[in-house]
Amino acid sequence: MRSRVALVLIVAVAAGVFLVTVPTFRHFFDLGVYRGAVRHWLLAGGDLYAYRYQGTGYGFTYPPFAALVLSPLALASWPVAIAASLVVNAGAVARLLRWFRPRAGWTEAALLFVAVIVFEPARDTFSFGQVNLVLLVLVCADLAALTRGSRWAGVGIGIAAAVKLTPAVFVGYLGAPSGVAAAGAVRPGGTAPVGGRGDALVRPQQQHRVVVVVRTVRLGRRRRQQHVRVDHRRPDPAAADHPFAFRPSRRRPAVFCAA
Repeated sequence: MRSRVALVLIVAVAAGVFLVTVPTFRHFFDLGVYRGAVRHWLLAGGDLYAYRYQGTGYGFTYPPFAALVLSPLALASWPVAIAASLVVNAGAVARLLRWFRPRAGWTEAALLFVAVIVFEPARDTFSFGQVNLVLLVLVCADLAALTRGSRWAGVGIGIAAAVKLTPAVFVGYLGAPSGVAAAGAVRPGGTAPVGGRGDALVRPQQQHRVVVVVRTVRLGRRRRQQHVRVDHRRPDPAAADHPFAFRPSRRRPAVFCAA
């Protein structure tokens, strides 16, 4: 027992040192954009989509509902915002591990947790302070609910798409023959929250549709040029046995979340 605890502690400390010293540590840049934008909008009465973070060209590019979800950041200090982001993302990883490895013991679960946060996509989500892992949990929860025939299947993807447009691609998945009802559930889950605040969000919503979608493409291209290294190596066939491998389903291709 003591040896297992020592192993986990050593691995966790090594991973922590690596995460804060690796050259690609992002210093919670996106979290700063979220916090600065909602403070500029709610506290200073400024234009949500006119805000630029610390004189850079980066601003808020998410739908208005995302600003409402992130609005508590306006009242949080910077250390509290960082702590909240870390706790939320850690909880999302724990939830995903529970789905993928439901029978894992605490030692295996702890080591897998460390492995996930060291892996680059999750590492960048943590160090940027992004919300991608939370959105992934919402999408996976919906896919699991769909396999159970739950009436709530589709609501999670609707909320995720209201925060960030990317999860909307799963509406087509839910619209397959056995998921038509769930696809219908995306509307109240996704568009109703956006319009729920009434006139206060009309202008930001229009700006998001007309201007920010184009700006997102431009800024996204710039970020890829600055931060992302493309790996052209061929995938390793042995990776198919990894617990997080991308596995097709007989019912539909591209199901990557455990029910």
